[in-house]
Amino acid sequence: MMGNILRFKTAVALVLLGLLTLLAGIGQKTFWAPPETVTATAPAGATAAPLTVFDEKLRTLHDGTVTITVKGEGSFMLAAGRPDDVEAWVGTAAHNTVSGVSDDGKALQLTHADGEATAPSPAGSDLWVTTENASGELKYNWTPPADGDWALLLATDGTKPAPTSITMTFPNDTSTPWAVPFMVLGGLLILAGAALLLLKPKPGSGADGSAGGSMFARRAQAKPAAREQAGSEKLSVERAAVSWRPRRSGVVVAVLTATAVAGSGVAAQASQTPAPSPSASAAAGQAPAAPVLVDAQFRRILEQVASAVDAGDAAKDAATLEPRVAGPELEVRTQNYKIRSQVGSYEARMPVRATKLLTTVVTDKRSWPRTVMAVTQGEGNVVPQLLTLTQAGPRENYKLVLTTPLQPGTTFPGIARGGNETLAPADKSGLANSGEEALGALGDRLNSADSAYKDKLAEGESSPYIADTLAYQTDVVNSGVNGTFSFTHKMVPESVVVFRTADGGALALGRLDFAFDGTPKAAGDKLTIGDDAAALAGGKETSTGMLLNFAESVAVYIPPAGSPDPMKLVAATRGLVGASFK
Repeated sequence: MMGNILRFKTAVALVLLGLLTLLAGIGQKTFWAPPETVTATAPAGATAAPLTVFDEKLRTLHDGTVTITVKGEGSFMLAAGRPDDVEAWVGTAAHNTVSGVSDDGKALQLTHADGEATAPSPAGSDLWVTTENASGELKYNWTPPADGDWALLLATDGTKPAPTSITMTFPNDTSTPWAVPFMVLGGLLILAGAALLLLKPKPGSGADGSAGGSMFARRAQAKPAAREQAGSEKLSVERAAVSWRPRRSGVVVAVLTATAVAGSGVAAQASQTPAPSPSASAAAGQAPAAPVLVDAQFRRILEQVASAVDAGDAAKDAATLEPRVAGPELEVRTQNYKIRSQVGSYEARMPVRATKLLTTVVTDKRSWPRTVMAVTQGEGNVVPQLLTLTQAGPRENYKLVLTTPLQPGTTFPGIARGGNETLAPADKSGLANSGEEALGALGDRLNSADSAYKDKLAEGESSPYIADTLAYQTDVVNSGVNGTFSFTHKMVPESVVVFRTADGGALALGRLDFAFDGTPKAAGDKLTIGDDAAALAGGKETSTGMLLNFAESVAVYIPPAGSPDPMKLVAATRGLVGASFK
């Protein structure tokens, strides 16, 4: 009788325990389930500033997409850029930084940095990969435009305070690793309790239900030698105990099985823990430099440059070019417009096209100035041309400084994707020549048919510019019976930019100043210049001498150190920029 009561109480306890365990598992999936998102709000009364920066680590604080809600008066913008670009653009301006979230996850941590009370408007900056404009309210899903770290900049026009009503909604961890194990375990406990209620003792068992114990005792008395042997061979006994299970041991086996399931559930959850974010990896070591432009950003810049050049060419107005053109290209086009206003037959500069982008060369040098290149072709381009753009500083936009048509039949050197190494002009690491040496050698070769660099630069059909220039200079000397003429092609050191190519060589770009000097041979002799030069000099004839100046845009391929190949002129052109009488 006592055994039946004990069995009944045990069964009821197992059923109740199973119900509680099952309820706990169901509760974790339903009424106890964690919220899908958590929202943090910027504190009220934040110090006003023209700019607000969102730290890059906020995007990866939780797995999934972060949603930012901003409310403010009037129009404002939110721009995405690389963290170092955002920092450089902000500079010394006063700003707030959304740097983190409080421990309870309900408040945004906002820090203030004093500085200049105003800043230029960030609208239209080339640093931003994407921008969102809003009036009154903006809801923004923060997703990375490309690999790597990204920060955000919030502003109005740089003079008014940036909005301070900011909330960020983060995906919450809704995983409940113990829910299923609890439900499985609860179900097994209920089944075990029900089975115990229905289970009846075997006939002949003791009233106290101790038959199992008697069996153990009889076996122990029958085989004492086996017990002694079992004591000396523990491993064998353990295996025997596992293989032999009394009928009523099923409850214990079920509980152990459910525990094993629960344990595997935790292990699976741990295996799905996300890898450290790029910013976390960077904290442990230096992260690789990111290219200064992503493809979509580069294409947008090229379109704006091409549009500015088209407008300037159409109006023959250099002022129209200035927002997007600088350096030698601005100088050449300015003088081209002046000449064409007086000489209708004078050839226009080759148009800039962004419709067909053949390749890009993007530096991974994060400091300024930054230089990038694109090879494009379109309507009006007889051959593809190399466009060189430079960004002088973080608050400046990229400007076109060189347009250089490729030499006929030239194969553009292979360029690594994802950011290119740039070298200092005098650096010849791993190269047959430095960038300065290469452009200096080209200048010397163009100066003289007997240059010492004659055999170090590929010529002929692959580089017709060299042969054509030397032939032009020889023809001037031979035909100019009344004058003495000299020609110099001199590298401009500050213009030299060098990119490493995929084969370990390099591409050096820059400007040569080409000077054409003429002096009458005898008193009374006169020199006559063409209509194009006359438009700049203010006349066609001189008895004292003349000086013509051309800007030459060139690109030279430099082979790797140890290569038997000569350097090669990849692209070249010239434009008249000055003419004067002595």
